[in-house]
Amino acid sequence: MTSLDTTEAPVAHTGLGELAGRHRRGVQLFGGIPYAAAPVGDRRFAPPTPPEPWEGVRDARRFSPAAPQLPGEGMTDWLPVRWDEDCLYLNVVTPACDDARRPVYLWIHGGAYQHGQGAVPWYDGTSFATRGDIVVVTINYRLGALGFCDLGSHLGDGFSSSGVSGTLDQVAALRWVRDHIAEFGGDPDRVTIGGESAGAFSVSNLLVSPLADGLFHRAIAQSGATHHVHDPEAGTQVADEFLAELGRPDAGELRDLDALTILEAQQAVIEARGYEARGIQPFYPTWGHEALPGPPIDLAAGGRGAGIPLLTGTNEDEMSLWGLATLGEAGLRRYVGGIVDDSDPFIDAYRPRVGDDPGWLACAVSTDWVFRIPAVRHAEARHANGGTTWMYQFSWDSRAFEGRFGAAHALEIPFTFNTLDRAGVDAFIGDGEVPHGLGEVVHDAWIAFIRDGDPSTSALGHWPSYEPDRRAVMDFDEECGLVDDPAAGERLLWDGIR
Repeated sequence: MTSLDTTEAPVAHTGLGELAGRHRRGVQLFGGIPYAAAPVGDRRFAPPTPPEPWEGVRDARRFSPAAPQLPGEGMTDWLPVRWDEDCLYLNVVTPACDDARRPVYLWIHGGAYQHGQGAVPWYDGTSFATRGDIVVVTINYRLGALGFCDLGSHLGDGFSSSGVSGTLDQVAALRWVRDHIAEFGGDPDRVTIGGESAGAFSVSNLLVSPLADGLFHRAIAQSGATHHVHDPEAGTQVADEFLAELGRPDAGELRDLDALTILEAQQAVIEARGYEARGIQPFYPTWGHEALPGPPIDLAAGGRGAGIPLLTGTNEDEMSLWGLATLGEAGLRRYVGGIVDDSDPFIDAYRPRVGDDPGWLACAVSTDWVFRIPAVRHAEARHANGGTTWMYQFSWDSRAFEGRFGAAHALEIPFTFNTLDRAGVDAFIGDGEVPHGLGEVVHDAWIAFIRDGDPSTSALGHWPSYEPDRRAVMDFDEECGLVDDPAAGERLLWDGIR
């Protein structure tokens, strides 16, 4: 380790070695902490292994590189990032490295299992630390083919976990929290996991994973539930296409390829396949491993994860992020016709609430199909097994893009973290006064849930859990309040459709 002047720096004394962080905005930040060994060489596509201890003081003042990834085409992933295959690091924001044993919030980033990292300004845990006295952990995990490609049937037992490598990374990060978070002022017996989009899919998978038992105690799933996985047959087919794109290397050759070649082959498969049902892309987790022994919704229906309180919900206009609100009549018919056999009854059922605009109709149908209905079904499965779930809907309309953005996918994130003043958020919320008031209301509900296991606050009043008899949903908008069984008619249309 480097020789550091730690006179002014906060120092964490961990079981692996000492870490020097930095003071920032009234909190202590420790970045780039290894929670597993580098997944390179023989460890590529293999389960994560513990990191090696170090001597001296390790520099933890900066974030680590992200997992390997190519720039995307969306609003949140189009910029290139600094990445390295040696990526299994996490970051900690804490009020102090003392023995206060504060509640812990571990955040899993989204990005379609292809993009993202824990070191994003929107995920800055400062407000959780200063306003809620909470320790925040953000993580990297393996993405794309390196994290979620089920190669076992092609390349043997050494690749048997490759369809859930990224999930196993998340479990390893939780084990690090269990073993070390007390050294940062956190309580390993009061851990909440949270995530958005693929991060919320990950939260839902961890809720039902036997490998995560006892590692966390509450969960928050923002725009993601238990339906976004591949079955073993589909996972094997994706792996076959991926290997074919690479010229069918054997195990040794695959481990020796440079990461950029793997990313380019991964992208070729994605472009050739496009989206599948519910927006599932090729390099998503594959169930069939001990980390995910069955379809997550079936595991939830069998009672897995029911004992852990869950806060979950969706945004009113999720799919506007991908431009569905701009579709014309032909695009609407084509899109809905790809989901159901007879599109007219579906479209007509949404008109009273949405109006006649074909783009907003397509957005509403798709938002329900991909996000809202899976969240409802997850809550129903949990309730049948005695689980407690709170449901929200984020309805605040962005002013960006001349009103064609609405309450888009990912818009709620800076509200939940109270980071509305961070870089890039203005492009999402649009011109005008920053909605700090709503941000504080949402953020305080998240704090209450992380601290007490109930999102009720003085501003919101009593927030009842989601039960099929009432289906109470907290609506976050200019005015916040409970709505019972919102869009009930549309919800009933999806019965029997998977």
